[in-house]
Amino acid sequence: MSSINIPALISQHGLLSDQVEASELQIILQCLARVLESSDEGSIVEMGCYSGTTSVYISRILKELSKPHSFHVYDSFAGLPEKASQDQSALGIDFTKGELSVSKNTLVSNFKKVRLPLPTIHKGWFSELSTQDIPKNICFAFLDGDYYQSIKDSLRLVQGKLAPKAVIIIDDYANPALPGAKQATDEWLQDKPYKLQIQSSLAIIYT
Repeated sequence: MSSINIPALISQHGLLSDQVEASELQIILQCLARVLESSDEGSIVEMGCYSGTTSVYISRILKELSKPHSFHVYDSFAGLPEKASQDQSALGIDFTKGELSVSKNTLVSNFKKVRLPLPTIHKGWFSELSTQDIPKNICFAFLDGDYYQSIKDSLRLVQGKLAPKAVIIIDDYANPALPGAKQATDEWLQDKPYKLQIQSSLAIIYT
């Protein structure tokens, strides 16, 4: 159980966008808080930060707990890429190329408004990143790439960088409108002894 009242924190500060539900944000932050309260070591990464709802709360949790962990966020800031065949779903026809585009300046502005420390911001498509762009010893990773290839690339990038007992959360794993996220995750897990737990649409992976 976290020492922070996360539901109260979310109720107090609200959401920056409708791209994450308060109930799922609560799950993400509770997992993060448990990881942080068990160790002062490791980096945090978020791949697919959009305007920063989750990013701001991660920074807020780090501040609340006075934790020294480095925090890195990644986004193309160009919206969604093209879908692959694995992403096709009748429920997901509203997800189109370029949708959910937001500028890096918007993310920075949202942090400044709440006077929280900025994470290290990396701009680019996940497919263009190398493992050199990823910090070592990741203790917590939140992967919100929506599509098959984006999640596949995200998992490729964090693999080999994970700290012992790291936690990875995949957004939209159980979202039928975005089936590619589940397929990429399941393929990655095939040869790994990790524990998978599903809460709401989230896949929580315990390494």
